[in-house]
Amino acid sequence: MTSTPSAFPVPRPGDRTADVQRNTSETQIGVRINLDGTGVSVLSTGIGFFDHMLDQIARHGLIDLQIQAVGDLHIDGHHTVEDVGITLGQAFAKAVGDKKGIRRYGHAYVPLDEALSRVVIDFSGRPGLHMRVPFKSGMVGAFDTQLAYEFFQGFVNHAGVTLHIDNLHGENAHHQAETVFKAFARAVRMAIERDLRMGDVIPSTKGSL
Repeated sequence: MTSTPSAFPVPRPGDRTADVQRNTSETQIGVRINLDGTGVSVLSTGIGFFDHMLDQIARHGLIDLQIQAVGDLHIDGHHTVEDVGITLGQAFAKAVGDKKGIRRYGHAYVPLDEALSRVVIDFSGRPGLHMRVPFKSGMVGAFDTQLAYEFFQGFVNHAGVTLHIDNLHGENAHHQAETVFKAFARAVRMAIERDLRMGDVIPSTKGSL
């Protein structure tokens, strides 16, 4: 369950935060994140299952996340889901900054009953997506499962990350999607974590990411 707006935490000094707005003729999106949060989410996209998946990112990534989206849902959910991915990616890029001291790489396997997914991420500065998820159903509630790809494509293009997503097993589309989003959250959490041994060093032999 998502939290109420009044419960959204105030960032602490030194927390990595961002506030990004995206307004087009198709959608109006607002994203606020704290990468050093506790997993609180305030979500309203108009697509219930999508809100549920975004909540997994916050909860399992320990990211405070507020997303308010108004889109042309009378057409379908494509523009809303894709533009949330774009705006969230922009917010990540802004919040993570120069990437000094982060682990950079993250990975996770997450099961849910019969479903199992693996996600591997690299905050490389280079956008790239490999996604292999053979969804067993085209819809979960009002969410078109094809739009999971559009969400992650929008995210990687604007966060500047390389992302590999594989659903290894799954017979229920809800379970498949949930393992993907939970594994994504866990992989992100690992990658953006500050590594005390790294100090202020950028994790790249090139000296920049």
